[in-house]
Amino acid sequence: MKIDKQLSASERTSRRRFTKTIAAAIVAAPLVSSINRAQTPAPKQAPAPPNPQPTPAQQPPTPSPLAEAYATVARVRFGDKLTPEELERVKRDLEGNVRTTERLRAVKLQNADEPDFVFIA
Repeated sequence: MKIDKQLSASERTSRRRFTKTIAAAIVAAPLVSSINRAQTPAPKQAPAPPNPQPTPAQQPPTPSPLAEAYATVARVRFGDKLTPEELERVKRDLEGNVRTTERLRAVKLQNADEPDFVFIA
């Protein structure tokens, strides 16, 4: 079943016009985007921070008495099984744990604050 249909001159030119329009759009798209980019104001840059002054060597914070007590307990219980380097590392870890505990304790919760339920599958 073949349909013989003669296309009129206006239909043929509309296809050509459509093709030319598409080609023009493809060519014009980069130009339009570059013009828009040129018209967009540049983001303000923050002023450069002042040159940092050399700070004196920071000394580690003095261990809290609670951390010292925990370190003493660890030394008494496990001192014969640990080297002095390991004992020093345990002491630093305990000091970090005590500082973390103090920061958590500093957060004041209201009575209406609910626990954060975390579901891990």
